[in-house]
Amino acid sequence: MSTISNSYRGYRFLADIINQAVWLYHCFSLSLREVELILAARGIVVSYETIREWGLRFGRTYAKTFKRWPKPGDKWFLDEVFVRIRGKLHYLWRAVDQHGNVLDVLVQSRCNKKAVKRFFRKLLKGLCYTPRILVTDKLGSYGAANRETLEGVEHRQSRYLNNRCEVSHQPARRRERHMRRFKSARQAQQFLSTHSPIHYHFQLRRHRLSANEYRTAREHAFVMWREVAGLPSRANLA
Repeated sequence: MSTISNSYRGYRFLADIINQAVWLYHCFSLSLREVELILAARGIVVSYETIREWGLRFGRTYAKTFKRWPKPGDKWFLDEVFVRIRGKLHYLWRAVDQHGNVLDVLVQSRCNKKAVKRFFRKLLKGLCYTPRILVTDKLGSYGAANRETLEGVEHRQSRYLNNRCEVSHQPARRRERHMRRFKSARQAQQFLSTHSPIHYHFQLRRHRLSANEYRTAREHAFVMWREVAGLPSRANLA
């Protein structure tokens, strides 16, 4: 993680503070100004525009690391939902594995075979391996793209089998409302490709765990988070 650690050089604020700001912004439905206020309550005076810059630079680095560490599962669930950007209809494509990890997202203006193939190529390029099973809804474009791009991969199409992926859209929908919709397809892609991996890293399915199991899982999530950020295991926000 030395490359990430070196990227903090030249910044006036401690790496712990930068890391905390990015965590607050992506793990909770907070605006940049609300994160600024929370930090100010701790005696850290920083502008929301600086926090935006941190989110763009370091958030993207953290998210890319989460996509490949630990290695994702071999069963992929894909789904698409529409998003309206400046009055025009776009589609948000999302893929998750059997463990609920977000593999990738892609915002496109079309919902056809060409769009699905482009999303497949993005997934394969980023993950560098092919899945064992692909689960989608009954959109015909999935089947056509799968036959040309992922030949030999078992493809299961059902109205309900990909509920895991459909549910993973909910945090993005909440942030979309909180941000009063995205301003452009580029901004939506930039934000969601960072937000999704970071947010879901801390979604530990508490309803399935005992109190002790949840605390252990939460501690492990924070250890991984700080390791990905190239920081020591304990925070220092003084």
